[in-house]
Amino acid sequence: MGIVRRGAVSGACLLLALTGCSNSSSGGGSGSTTGASPSAPANSPNHLIIQSFAFRPTTLPVAPGAVVTVTNADQTAHTVTANSSGAFDTGTIAPGRTVTFTAPKATGTYAYHCTIHPFMKGTLTVR
Repeated sequence: MGIVRRGAVSGACLLLALTGCSNSSSGGGSGSTTGASPSAPANSPNHLIIQSFAFRPTTLPVAPGAVVTVTNADQTAHTVTANSSGAFDTGTIAPGRTVTFTAPKATGTYAYHCTIHPFMKGTLTVR
């Protein structure tokens, strides 16, 4: 009887530990975070994938005020930060995480970069 009880308690503890881990969130800034899979298609509308230290696609066309989804498929943290102050900034996106941000309402071309890796650059085209 004692062995069965210990096994049940161990199993319950493991289940609770795994459940607690699945709800963790990381990332930051004004973007919201989910644990979505980084394998979403790169050509999905309004979806930006960070992979191999590059933004894909490099230029993303979106409608004014559109919600943009960003998935970090790299093994290190990144950001998507507009070069023009305050236009948009995801904050730090942890590896394997997905965040969203709202595109500016004004049409135009918005250059952005990763603040952690400034050589990473892209363009959001609002039209």
